[in-house]
Amino acid sequence: MPKQTFFNLDEQKQAKLIDALKKEFSRVPVHDASIANIVKTAQIPRGSFYQYFVDKEDAFLFLLESYGEQNKERFLISLEQTKGDLFASFTDMFEGVMREISNEEQHQFFRNVFLNMNHKMEQAFTHNKKKDDFEKIFEDFEKRLLDSHLAISTKEELRHVIKILLVVTFHNVIEVFAEQVPIEQAYENYQQQLKLLKNGLIKS
Repeated sequence: MPKQTFFNLDEQKQAKLIDALKKEFSRVPVHDASIANIVKTAQIPRGSFYQYFVDKEDAFLFLLESYGEQNKERFLISLEQTKGDLFASFTDMFEGVMREISNEEQHQFFRNVFLNMNHKMEQAFTHNKKKDDFEKIFEDFEKRLLDSHLAISTKEELRHVIKILLVVTFHNVIEVFAEQVPIEQAYENYQQQLKLLKNGLIKS
């Protein structure tokens, strides 16, 4: 996370620095990013960068965490609207990511994110850095989810279901970039995979 000095900046200066970060991390993956380019675009001294962030990875993870927080809020709203339908809410989340990817200005940024994803980045992107985040996020929905149509009865089983759906979701997003799968095809693939999960893989 940024240092407190970053949050002490006024909104305009924060936005200008964030735009500079997005521009550089869209140009190249985080390990190839240049702090010199960031401070030049943001029009701040190089020393100021280190007053706001520990290093470029810290700045990059901040962007992912910010997006992850927005994504989490949208997901919770979707859960409320779908009355706890996990599959419908994950579909909403996937569609949202596809819309972000379709945005020409953000496409390269997300390409660099998903093609260089590691565990730390995934946690930031899903806003799930702490072990108790799951309980916090689903506190209001836990009973509804456990009493829903899902064939699960414990929090541990619910946790595994969420992890499975996240893996499937991330895999299909990554394929858009790694395999150059068209977004329409990616959506169709995702729906087919969710259908298999809903129906189960063993004949009754």
